[in-house]
Amino acid sequence: MLGKYKAKGPAEKKHFERQFGHNRVDLGLATRRAPRRAGLAAASSLAMAGQSKRKAVVASAKARGKRPSGALPKLNLCGDIGLKIGRDGTWYYQGGAIGRKPLVKLFASVLRREKDGGYYLVTPVEKVPIAVEAMPFIAVAMTRQGRGKKQNLSFRTNVDDEVRAGPKHKLGFERGPAGGFTPFILVRDGLKARLSRPVYYELASLAAKNPAGTGEGVWSGGAFFRFPEEAR
Repeated sequence: MLGKYKAKGPAEKKHFERQFGHNRVDLGLATRRAPRRAGLAAASSLAMAGQSKRKAVVASAKARGKRPSGALPKLNLCGDIGLKIGRDGTWYYQGGAIGRKPLVKLFASVLRREKDGGYYLVTPVEKVPIAVEAMPFIAVAMTRQGRGKKQNLSFRTNVDDEVRAGPKHKLGFERGPAGGFTPFILVRDGLKARLSRPVYYELASLAAKNPAGTGEGVWSGGAFFRFPEEAR
């Protein structure tokens, strides 16, 4: 895709950069290492552009009195540019790990999952596909407040999102192709965070009897989340 805009000429490339900012320098993903000062300035420029676009979406939604629609039929779908999220939560660009956490957090803030099950980085006018090997996020820490039915469990992801388990952010277990279950928490809009092993062990230690019958689970946010028999 980058090559396509390069081939078309500077006018088309400038248009593309204004819309999404995905040239190699702005993303900080060049195969050759850029000077540190220039790289930081470019990342800062991209962050400001991304924030402005997100603010525009929010402002537009407020003006209409409702949240942005989940459907994105008018967006310009870009081709595959080699973005991927690995099973361990590492973000990659054309096979190389993205080492700048602020850049990863920026990308994560515009990550969406469409009805077709695909993942995309979305701006108000364009979206770029991204491959996800398992779940896009990893829950790396858990905090507990209260006990019993008044217990609240909050989780922090590898991109520093914080969510409290409850009716809007459900805890669950996804069955794997080879059997077994992967514990997760729903972060937003179909995007899940796999519980890291230490976090799951901590969660399992809080298991309580199911008030509705057999089995065990945990309370959080006034809801009870049951563990599958095979996961206990």
